[in-house]
Amino acid sequence: MAHYAFLNESNIVTEVIVGKDESEDGGNWEQRYGSFRGQVCKRTSYNTHGGIHKNRGIAFRKNYAGIGFSYDEQRDAFIPPQPYPSWILNEDSCLWEAPVPMPSEGVWQWNEDQEVWVEI
Repeated sequence: MAHYAFLNESNIVTEVIVGKDESEDGGNWEQRYGSFRGQVCKRTSYNTHGGIHKNRGIAFRKNYAGIGFSYDEQRDAFIPPQPYPSWILNEDSCLWEAPVPMPSEGVWQWNEDQEVWVEI
């Protein structure tokens, strides 16, 4: 079983489906699903997050796609929406990071106005 993301004209994920494995029936399933729907279709890996495959396999397109994620062709990566304007994209993981690291102990919430972590 493989997962596929459909992209709109701005390369934003509009839907993610479960589909056939690439090896099934010898077809290019990205192309087949995309042609059927009239949208660009890209395979995504449920086991990939931050450029790491959780089962020690090969990481695929940096992150599992979700609705609202963007697909970056140059990076061949799915990137989640930026949570706050001050957060910076990590080029290796294609995940957003706060400009200040979150403390390791306690429960914290980001305060965008002051650009600090606030303990809750």
